[in-house]
Amino acid sequence: MKNFRNMIAVIGILITASIFLSNSTYASGGQTYEVSPDSLNVRSEPAADSQVVGSLGKGNSVMAFNEKYGWVQTYYGGEEVWVAKHHLVPVGTNSQDQSTVSQSTTDTITVTASSVNIRSGPGLDYSIIGGAGPGNQYYLVETSGDWYKVDLENNSTGWIAAWLTDSNSSETHVESVTTNNSSNDTESASNGSLNGYTIVLDPGHGGKDPGAIGLGGIYEKELVSSVASKVENQLKNAGANVITTRQGDYYVSLDERVTVSNSYQTDAFISLHFDSYPILSINGVSTYFADSTDRKLARDIQSSLASSVTLNNRGIMQGDYRVLRDTTAPSVLVEQGFISNPGDLATIQTADYQNKVASAITNGLIEYFH
Repeated sequence: MKNFRNMIAVIGILITASIFLSNSTYASGGQTYEVSPDSLNVRSEPAADSQVVGSLGKGNSVMAFNEKYGWVQTYYGGEEVWVAKHHLVPVGTNSQDQSTVSQSTTDTITVTASSVNIRSGPGLDYSIIGGAGPGNQYYLVETSGDWYKVDLENNSTGWIAAWLTDSNSSETHVESVTTNNSSNDTESASNGSLNGYTIVLDPGHGGKDPGAIGLGGIYEKELVSSVASKVENQLKNAGANVITTRQGDYYVSLDERVTVSNSYQTDAFISLHFDSYPILSINGVSTYFADSTDRKLARDIQSSLASSVTLNNRGIMQGDYRVLRDTTAPSVLVEQGFISNPGDLATIQTADYQNKVASAITNGLIEYFH
């Protein structure tokens, strides 16, 4: 009888614990995050097509104990689950960070651009941990080149590009542009051909999704990332506000790419890819669109590409791609050559070709908007 009573007591404790866990997200240790969007799916595996087992709301805390493919693992309802890391904002700082913040409350900066990314470090290669809009004001913690470290909520900090604020750092930014780009790029930045336009740049694949695998085992995702950084720089030099769906080698689902674009007042969505085909002789560049409303954007970009690069012009094509179909802004998918074709691949890998593609896409957008 005594053993029976003990067993009942244990069952009672387990039931109470399960009720508590069903309303909590925790882990035994690791980085603590806060959910950024209003609703975030909790999944059974680190993949966007895995089973949804629950959801979290804006401001909910998540303690991660593992990370994989751009997802973090935590507990939900007593089970091990996964949530997309790029929807989470790290919280908590060490005592040194808190001391720095407390000493820097006299200087403030105000965001002047729309849809500004707040990053984890001073550069475009760092992960996005939040966003800001025109008029948002922050206390300045420190400066690193063209970047400002600012005080955020929950005793955390983040980095904002100085040229997107009301600071007087334009001289420093111009020096940076002149050093890293050609004189033509700098001239494009000064004339502001794309001022006021928000472009979402979508580097295809990433992380566990390598994309097509070309000759010599080269991954599509690697070439896409290389070109994307050049396109981003040239668009910014032309005055555009650029939002990217990924900044590093991590997995982003198609739905999440669409959500990024539809979350902003996006003027154009450009998805970057490379092609592959079993027949090695197939080659060239092409631009896809989903419906007639996007045809002009596809035509302007493809025309600019065809006049800028030496690869075969395959023209514009209609394709039922999800990132094009479900994106509300004018959208295209650019196939910049075949990594399965020896000639194309040799050209694609050169910096000269990638810079020409970046210029062509930028000029195609200028033609489209003007």
